[in-house]
Amino acid sequence: MMTSPASPVNPVLSVSDTHIPASGKPLRIVIVAGELSGDILGAGLIKALKRKYPDAEFLGIGGPRMQAEGFVSHWSMDRLSVMGLVEVLGRLRELLSIRKEVRDLCLREKPDLFIGIDAPDFNLTLEGWVREAGIPVVHYVSPSVWAWKQGRLKKIARCVDHMLTLLPFEPDYYHRFNIPVTFVGHPLADEISLDVDQKTARQQLGLPSGIPVLALLPGSRSSEVKYLAEPFIQAAQRCCQQLDNLQVAVPCANARRREQIEQQLDQIPADIRRRIRLYDGQSREIMAASDAVLLASGTAALEAMLMKKPVVVAYKMAALSHAIISRMLKVDYVSLPNLIANEALIPELIQSQVTSENLSREMLDRLTQPEKYQPLVDRFYQMHHDLRRDASVKAADAVESVLLGTAVKNPTPAD
Repeated sequence: MMTSPASPVNPVLSVSDTHIPASGKPLRIVIVAGELSGDILGAGLIKALKRKYPDAEFLGIGGPRMQAEGFVSHWSMDRLSVMGLVEVLGRLRELLSIRKEVRDLCLREKPDLFIGIDAPDFNLTLEGWVREAGIPVVHYVSPSVWAWKQGRLKKIARCVDHMLTLLPFEPDYYHRFNIPVTFVGHPLADEISLDVDQKTARQQLGLPSGIPVLALLPGSRSSEVKYLAEPFIQAAQRCCQQLDNLQVAVPCANARRREQIEQQLDQIPADIRRRIRLYDGQSREIMAASDAVLLASGTAALEAMLMKKPVVVAYKMAALSHAIISRMLKVDYVSLPNLIANEALIPELIQSQVTSENLSREMLDRLTQPEKYQPLVDRFYQMHHDLRRDASVKAADAVESVLLGTAVKNPTPAD
């Protein structure tokens, strides 16, 4: 089992070796987070950094969680939340314009540090520009270099001073290119209790006890909901027709996603529609309250694993995007639970496999035979333990080492 890298012995530093501002001037850090999962990571990191630097200022692009920690977002994070090659092309001009504006902000404000959170297609080039201007760069969340684009490691070596990874197998890839890296664990593993209180979650959501509950999470991006809402809702309809007392709960990431989902609900019979409840956010509470989870591939799959829920992952995108990406993939799995375990623990239904028949069959099996999935639940407990590393604190420590100039090349993992 891999642990976080051992802390190097700090050399004696002169003031010029550090990136800490002079006394009386607050630390300024620009952060760019591109979607909901990045907002969660950014909020935890900001909170941990504020314990070290209470007067620090944080600005850039972030969501509501980061803003609740005092972050000033100059652009809407939602403008960066786009998935798939074809979908990105439709927004390319806007994305390139925002990226140049962020670069100009950094050159104008001259922050003490730049942190890119995930969104590598947007952030890596930006990080290269910023680093060339003498601003140190940390990238939080490894790009999927182990899945595809392994040549990207050379670019990362040019653009990033320190990489923070969430998964235990990732540092080995960076060691090969002598890129400073720290495995910090996953913040969700720290936040989510090892034992989830289903009863309390149902009370909070107004869901009755003693009946089966199916959670549907068709994604937080417009493109995800566009392709997944219809088969998810149709699968839920099939499940409701088989289970008279089934309740279905669906979190909506925002008002736009709610509108997309409601359009699909209008297509099903009214008696089934009444058994499908929409919520504003509350995805974690909905998963906690559920007996089984059907979701879009992404961070939510890890969250469902940490909730110890029988889960099925689905993903669908534009046909051209899938044709290109599927030929570039170098791994056998797409969901985080399977990637971490390096085996097929949970089903992954991709593209043409995403049908209401396939989805409903998988979900009915999990709803009606919970005992069959107890060994999987036990495995999820062990994986949860392995990912619990106090990630936000470890990430903040690594960021501080960059600010102090003490980060070392290719740190050796502790035993």
